[in-house]
Amino acid sequence: MWAGVFPAVTTKFTESDELDHAEMERCFALQMEAGCDGIIVAGSLGEGPMLSHEEKLEVLKTARGVAGGKPVLLTVNEPGTREACAMAKKAAAAGADGLMVVPSPIYHTNPDETVAALSAVAAAGDLPVMIYSNRLAYRVDVTIPIMEELAADARFVAVKESSDDIRRSTDIVNAFGDRFDLFTGVDNLAFEALSVGAIGWVAGLVTAFPAETVAIYRLMKSGRRDEALAIYRWFRPLLDLDVSTYLVQNIKLAEVFAIGTNDRVRMPRKPLSGERRATVEKVVKDAMATRPELPKL
Repeated sequence: MWAGVFPAVTTKFTESDELDHAEMERCFALQMEAGCDGIIVAGSLGEGPMLSHEEKLEVLKTARGVAGGKPVLLTVNEPGTREACAMAKKAAAAGADGLMVVPSPIYHTNPDETVAALSAVAAAGDLPVMIYSNRLAYRVDVTIPIMEELAADARFVAVKESSDDIRRSTDIVNAFGDRFDLFTGVDNLAFEALSVGAIGWVAGLVTAFPAETVAIYRLMKSGRRDEALAIYRWFRPLLDLDVSTYLVQNIKLAEVFAIGTNDRVRMPRKPLSGERRATVEKVVKDAMATRPELPKL
């Protein structure tokens, strides 16, 4: 059902901390122009937990306006199942093409609770669901046995595999074949995941470097592994910025230099400063100075 590069887009704010829809339209359009295959809003990179339900729906509307009919997913990452179900219902009414659902980021559910909570959200929204499996960030591991239970519900169509263990991708394929659309959610494991069966990439640095991200994906799918690997090796220092507690600030700073936007974030986050900012700036500027020429796709 879903495949390709799905940017987990950043949310843009004005100087007064309101949503900047004009800037989001511009930045989201860059993703579509580069050939991305969908958009995911209000995720971790999109500062979803810092947005009200109404703001999430506004970002969803903006994304749908520039997606050109490609799927737009809204992330459900509320701490309580009641609130998550309410968000899912609102997203469906607002025209979301699907949901990316995170197990509770506050209470670390056991397997039975995880199945029950994810199932309740899927039923409430009655939309296709991408399961967000990220045991490092959210302390809940959506394991193969949990996926086996969820597989009985046709609304669960995809998995964003972010366990940080590349073996898990092969485990999912071995266990389910093509039952779930397998996406990688770790930027600096994307080449490896695409090599072992992932058909999609929920990407972060794509928001700053969309052409390079799409090129890696398309080259891999065309069997042009060596060409993809050359770009990936150049890209790796940038992709490492995604695997950090500062991923939002890191990637927004990369966007400043790569696409000419701002790096405003919502508190309690603050833009990078001092030595940390200088380090990220150097990574980005060094990469831009050696940016590879992309092959024809």
